Amino acid sequence: MTIRLDGQVAIITGAGQGLGRTHALALAERGAKIVINDLGGSRDGTGQSSQAAESVVKEIKAHGGEAIANGADVANFEQVEAMVRQAMEHWGRIDILINNAGILRDKSFLKMTPEDFRLVVDVHLMGSFNCAKAVWAIMREQEYGRIVFTSSSSGLYGNFGQSNYGAAKMGVIGLMNVLHLEGAKYNIHVNALAPAAGTRMTEDIFPDALFDLFAPEAVSPGVVFLSGPDAPSRKIMTAAAGSFAVSKIYETEGINFTPTELTAEAIAEAWSTIDNPDRQCELQAGGEQSMKFGQQAAIKQGIKLKL
Repeated sequence: MTIRLDGQVAIITGAGQGLGRTHALALAERGAKIVINDLGGSRDGTGQSSQAAESVVKEIKAHGGEAIANGADVANFEQVEAMVRQAMEHWGRIDILINNAGILRDKSFLKMTPEDFRLVVDVHLMGSFNCAKAVWAIMREQEYGRIVFTSSSSGLYGNFGQSNYGAAKMGVIGLMNVLHLEGAKYNIHVNALAPAAGTRMTEDIFPDALFDLFAPEAVSPGVVFLSGPDAPSRKIMTAAAGSFAVSKIYETEGINFTPTELTAEAIAEAWSTIDNPDRQCELQAGGEQSMKFGQQAAIKQGIKLKL
């Protein structure tokens, strides 16, 4: 099976360099028309330049593809709406959104300022919301859409000095979960990518050997797959150095306490059972948890539920 994106339009944020650039080139190679969005700022979010976005547009056009540049700040909803209008005026549809734009302001939590925390959350989480919101009605009307959020192992598992980044990157997982449910009947598939790559974002984090091994080009095929017509939905794809995996959130079966049994000490005594992963499961919606706990309580107390 060959994945083709002919006639489709993709918006890729932060596409002027790094992962965004390789995502753009990979999708363009498959026939997609690309909006290269990049504010052109530095790694910490300061500054602005159109040079990087224009350079990627030239690369795509040199290979026979179609692309336009856009310098919207993803944290500014009005600018994002204008970017979406530009795409619609140019090509009349939007099929794919890759939320890739990001900044870093790493500090230990003790030294983290509210401004540093807020700015990173504004770009990563609010920026992802802004872009998804701006294309959502279009994708619903088309009854087709593919959205990829960019998460991170820093959000999924934690990373020292990245409380702002980790919080934002876990936030997009919550957004993905809900949009998956709301978009399902409109054929809008929503996924997340948690990549590791050697880019300017990680140049002082990875040792040289890993930096070279973790080429951005080794991640972008995963984005092509998640952008395609047969893409899954509600998956967290992790990717680096040509390796791909899926991260999942499980909940243990747990146990129920009756009102007369319920104390903090009872929870402490039963902790090994509560934490036992043997019968854990992957819930598909928040309501499933309530149903599970309700059924446990009813069984324990001999109550017949009429559902």
